[in-house]
Amino acid sequence: MARFFTPKTLSTRLRQTLLLAMMAGSAFTAQAKIEQVRFAVDPTYPPFESKTPQGKLVGFDIDLGNALCEQIQAKCVWVESQFDGMIPALKARKFDAILSDMGITEERLKQIDFTVPLYDTKTQLIARKGANILPTAESLKGKTVGVEQGTVQERYALAKWQPYGVTVVPYGDQAQVESDLISGRLDAVFTDAAQAAMGFLKHPQGKDFELAGPTVQDPIIGPGTAIGLRKGDSELKTALDSAFGEIKKNGTFDKLQKKYFATDISIQQ
Repeated sequence: MARFFTPKTLSTRLRQTLLLAMMAGSAFTAQAKIEQVRFAVDPTYPPFESKTPQGKLVGFDIDLGNALCEQIQAKCVWVESQFDGMIPALKARKFDAILSDMGITEERLKQIDFTVPLYDTKTQLIARKGANILPTAESLKGKTVGVEQGTVQERYALAKWQPYGVTVVPYGDQAQVESDLISGRLDAVFTDAAQAAMGFLKHPQGKDFELAGPTVQDPIIGPGTAIGLRKGDSELKTALDSAFGEIKKNGTFDKLQKKYFATDISIQQ
């Protein structure tokens, strides 16, 4: 025999059904917790990321990524990749995010999303001491400048210098750029100033070189560095943004930047 429901009992049953649905939704949300984050990294770019002789990945971005993963209670997985291939590989789901000193630019925003800005390092030339080179087309005319492929430095040099008689040579990784600078095949390298100051120039092979001229600021270079994400990956973006806010608040970020850099690289509000 069919059971007859009064409006009151029907309302009670409806509330119970909704409550069960909400509980199921909460359980689903808990199950949807981010278990791991696969970060892309270019290990030729100290002090942001490099490898020890034993093959271990080390550097500021590595420590930062591990701190973010610890905050969201997820496992960090590091995927080595050449910098210029990172965006296509991210879109192809070979990893979940790019944490490799990637600057936020309008061009990149057309292809991928970014977290909140994490830090801001400057862009500058490296040249032999006493060369008196400035980061202008006039000063660099007739000279050869090395850049890493896929970087904002490459885009800037190709747009602002190459049309005016500057030879711009892209390389697959930063180690190759620095090698050709040492050998004399390049007159200068255009790169991240913090990377140069705390990486190449700190090593014996950099003793004859220096940061040349002022830093360069331009929309092509962008307002700072962030983690690159696939378009629409709002769950991971929310988690990483929240985690970064926490490590800024609890002093972890400040501790990490002081470990690697002589100047404050935090985003100035």
